[in-house]
Amino acid sequence: MATKIDKKIIDYKVINEIPEEEDIPKKVEPDILHEATERPEMLVGSTYKIKTPQSEHALYITINDIILNQATDHEERRPYEVFINSKNMEHFQWVLALTRVISACFRKGGDICFLVEELKAVFDPKGGYFKKGGVYMPSLVAEIGAAIESHMKQIGMLKEEELDEHHQQFLVDKRKEFEARYNNDTATINDTEGSFPARAALCSKCSTKALVMMDGCMTCLNCGDSKCS
Repeated sequence: MATKIDKKIIDYKVINEIPEEEDIPKKVEPDILHEATERPEMLVGSTYKIKTPQSEHALYITINDIILNQATDHEERRPYEVFINSKNMEHFQWVLALTRVISACFRKGGDICFLVEELKAVFDPKGGYFKKGGVYMPSLVAEIGAAIESHMKQIGMLKEEELDEHHQQFLVDKRKEFEARYNNDTATINDTEGSFPARAALCSKCSTKALVMMDGCMTCLNCGDSKCS
């Protein structure tokens, strides 16, 4: 707003309202993972054991993480490299190639969560297998992807999908209703695959053998998916 000066100017002084450069707080950008990031001397790692009916020897997947912006508000863990070991040398060639490709993607930085879905979508032409709990694995590569997914959830890169209380109660009620209806059929409610009825079918949504017929509609006792809802 302009101010009219009615009196004679006898003195003046210039007020510098722009602070000196050293007085301006500098914004510190957090470090991000990229190809030029130098590997530290020590990485934090986790090892996951995979035992499949396709081999008598287990696979051990080790994922090493780099810690960025340590001891700051921007501290985060990001996968940096992966190693897969087993006594079974049958898959040595493609396992070695897979670890190198995955590790290269990790070090590339950016959004690497797509790797999980790509690996889990690999199907073995000879057929997959069921894990304990009735979870279907279409291939060994898919289970490696599942292990990486589990690790990403552990370090906070992926969020765990949690059912709300209403959904959880719905599943509890459906399970009780199913068991009450077939309580005389021991072959039906005996749990040979984990925590779901033995007669359950495979759910296409969560890949778990937990799909049962309820009130004339196929309903999953694991994720609650229903063709009638």
